[in-house]
Amino acid sequence: MTVADFAILFAFVAYGVWAGLASRRQASQGLDEYFLAGRSLKGWHAGCSMAATQFAADTPLLVMGLIAVGGIASLWRLWIYGLAFLFMGFVLGAAWRRSGVLTDAEFTMIRYSTRGATAVRALKAVYYGTVINCTVMAFVLVAATRIFEVFLPWHEWLPVDLYAALRAQVAASGLQLQSGVTALDAATATTNSLLGILSTVAFVGLYSTTGGLRSVVRTDIVQLALMLAGTVAYAYFAVDAAGGLGSLTSKLAQLYGPEQADRFTSFVPGAEALAPFVTVLALQWIFQMNADGTGYLAQRTMACASDRDAERAAVTFTLLQVVVRSLLWLLIGLALLVVYPLPADAVLDEAGIAARESLYAVGVDQLVPAGFRGLLITSLLAALASTIDTHLNWGASYWANDLYRGVLLDHWLKRPARAHELVLVARLSTVVLLALSLALMTMLGSIQTAWQISLLFGAGVGAVLVLRWLWERVNLLAEAASIVVSLLLAPVLLLTVADDWLRLLLMAAASLLVVVLAALFGPATEPDRLATFYRSIRPPGWWSASAAAAGADAKAPLAELRRRMISVLACAFSTYAWLVGASDALLGVGPAWRTLLLISAGVAALPLWWHPFRNPVPAR
Repeated sequence: MTVADFAILFAFVAYGVWAGLASRRQASQGLDEYFLAGRSLKGWHAGCSMAATQFAADTPLLVMGLIAVGGIASLWRLWIYGLAFLFMGFVLGAAWRRSGVLTDAEFTMIRYSTRGATAVRALKAVYYGTVINCTVMAFVLVAATRIFEVFLPWHEWLPVDLYAALRAQVAASGLQLQSGVTALDAATATTNSLLGILSTVAFVGLYSTTGGLRSVVRTDIVQLALMLAGTVAYAYFAVDAAGGLGSLTSKLAQLYGPEQADRFTSFVPGAEALAPFVTVLALQWIFQMNADGTGYLAQRTMACASDRDAERAAVTFTLLQVVVRSLLWLLIGLALLVVYPLPADAVLDEAGIAARESLYAVGVDQLVPAGFRGLLITSLLAALASTIDTHLNWGASYWANDLYRGVLLDHWLKRPARAHELVLVARLSTVVLLALSLALMTMLGSIQTAWQISLLFGAGVGAVLVLRWLWERVNLLAEAASIVVSLLLAPVLLLTVADDWLRLLLMAAASLLVVVLAALFGPATEPDRLATFYRSIRPPGWWSASAAAAGADAKAPLAELRRRMISVLACAFSTYAWLVGASDALLGVGPAWRTLLLISAGVAALPLWWHPFRNPVPAR
């Protein structure tokens, strides 16, 4: 790294520290300020923060592996989440805001019968705030080791005696965090990775624990700008190294043959992979752990200043994720297939996939010139920081708001919580969550494998997360049963079913069946409770009995759902039309009339994004 590279990196670190300190006083006023920024975020701020979090340090590496295995068509596994993002914003955004809760676990207390709600609240706080949260942070940290091994040569920077002592301790521990993309021995590579991780999480922990969500969002916006600028530069240099944009597809054909080149650049897989493809498109967007926004997406939505801001946040997030980010990574992934060709006898098992994932960092080191390299390295660290800071803030919200205040103080000790006490617990929780994530990180292999495992666990709870908003019959038993099914069935499917799409299908079917049976035959939520919930939140969907009991039109909830779904489908149509049309134009793989038609059709659907037929739900 040159002096210019270090200057860019240190400027980013300084800004992050300033953002945390600048927001410290407001964040210390209470959990609402600490975790929801006083519910004052503008829509585009919240959307950019969501996008920065999901930009992530692990995701571009994951994309490189997916393209190598299944070509562009495999990226639909990421793009299909756009439906869930838009569903959250247009259908559930207003409901999340009106709920007045701080976390998804707290939502349990206002949606269901009082008896048993605290136990399920604790279960959800542990499952989401610890199990899911730490798993996601762990495979993000796995990606970080691939980056740090290439770009942070601590053995060249630290005093020889100090580094030798650290290396000896790491070697004695037996820990290995080596990606194999450099010529470093295992002990040196592991030591460098650990030093990089510890310095990064210390930096992230400093600003996220002091400034709360305000500092997280402030840094996320800058991080997103850095990530996009860095990725644009990387795409330019990678494509240039591959021979230029005009010859990218022809170079693929020369290296791999026309049939394989078409497979890499096609948006639809071959006939042999059609069943898995359709299954993923149909199920993955809804049978997943953020199906209704649960987690940091809902947190950003609840932090918005208005319902319209919540919708704008979802649209901003979706366009940045599905169109802008994807087009850049798509070009980089194809270019790296040219610059670093797959060997004829390549085996894309877990080790082979991990090697392809690591080439993203190798390409930055070898293809990007000094100065731009500093921007890229800083953008990769910013991607890591934006993901870790969000998951720390979100995970700590479960520990402080649900486990400490909701279970320990309200339920057991029967005493009110003090604001400074809760903020202290929130700050201490981040340290524990980091430690758990670091321990789990050492047990994971490729990012793609870890991602698929997290998808499977999430698939078990997706159905109930959406249905509890849309269907009044969903009860407390259905919420608890979905988590139990996920925890028990996921390990069995991982051991007995080889195809990840089939595992997803079986988990979704089992989970949906259990949720529906529990809703139909389990203990029903009291009608008065449901009427109060409907009167306060006005959820769309099948709420006719509760709407009537609340003195509203029994047909209004379902009509509202239909109106809101028009916005979801119109915005989704525009998003995917622009994605495919722009990709056609960049790669030159489709006729000009198709490109023009797709982009024009996306523009034509714009008026329906916030269409005039939708009647606003009266505020509480």
